[in-house]
Amino acid sequence: TLAFTYANEDLRERVAKIAAEFGPCPVLACNVSSDDEIAALFDSLRAEWNGVDGLLHSIAFAPREALAGDYLNALSRNAFAVAHDISSYSFAALAKGARPLLTGRNASLLTLTYLGSVRAVANYNVMGLAKASLEANVRYLAATLGPEGTRVNAISAGPIKTLAAAGIGGFSKILSFVEHAAPLRRNVTIDEVGNVAAFYFSPLSSAITGEITYVDCGFSNVAAGLAD
Repeated sequence: TLAFTYANEDLRERVAKIAAEFGPCPVLACNVSSDDEIAALFDSLRAEWNGVDGLLHSIAFAPREALAGDYLNALSRNAFAVAHDISSYSFAALAKGARPLLTGRNASLLTLTYLGSVRAVANYNVMGLAKASLEANVRYLAATLGPEGTRVNAISAGPIKTLAAAGIGGFSKILSFVEHAAPLRRNVTIDEVGNVAAFYFSPLSSAITGEITYVDCGFSNVAAGLAD
């Protein structure tokens, strides 16, 4: 049984359409920059289910002007704060809000990151710093929630054409480069990322926590220029 959240009214219809594919599901507002909306979300879920077995954090944002060109020229104090607040702090904030509903249920928390957290990727800029923070967040949350039976992990997926990716300058070049350089000579698919997510939400991953799992056709393991 799933619940879905949307950040604002502009995205509500898009999320509701996806949720409809799974039958009747709660579709709830949650702008993660608002502590009140996070609290209201878990109040609603407590009334609906009285417990949560898993939480997927698939949220990232930085101002568009910070995601193109020279890193320092594009950087501002506001862009740095917004990127870290929405892309990293929100995972801990959601975990904190969900904690009473997770305890003792062998629950699983999962977030999505990217190679730009540990490599300098053109135009990824401040989002790379936010993803590095997010990956540290995974480790600290795993250590904090582990004694309560809750696992915390991340998937570092290869590049995929998504709404979020559209905001990164030169994204099509990244797709092309990965396709030719990755050991599997292709880009990863949404379904393949979803399969690993399903694994992390299942008992099959019951002894794994604090991990960053690369689902990128092996691209993160090779040096540039090795493709034939």
